[in-house]
Amino acid sequence: MDILDILKQDYQRFPKDQTYSVYAKDVYFKDPLNEFRGVERFKKMIQFIDTFFINPQMDLHDIQRQGDTIHYTWTLSWNTPLPWKPRISIPGRTELKLSDSDTITSHVDYWNCSRLDVVKQHFVKKTR
Repeated sequence: MDILDILKQDYQRFPKDQTYSVYAKDVYFKDPLNEFRGVERFKKMIQFIDTFFINPQMDLHDIQRQGDTIHYTWTLSWNTPLPWKPRISIPGRTELKLSDSDTITSHVDYWNCSRLDVVKQHFVKKTR
């Protein structure tokens, strides 16, 4: 199966049953809250999302491969386990770097909002 197909399927199931075998053992990960190396640490971060947040969902908007780089855009959303269970939404994008064997060696996430914007969503009622 092609790496793009694997990623698309993973995002449909996110955060359940992710395909960690496509990541290098020492994969580099960075987002606005974390920076580390190692697929085991990456697994723990995803497990935290699955355990702590309510109804986590990752909507994949676009995914493209250009040589050894994959770019995609997404929106991550969840309900925070507060009494009023606010629905939080983070739009963003990811850049993956691949080895010659299509193993992910680098996974860098960029948010299209600030960390403060995310905190504010917990306390501002959204209008529909």
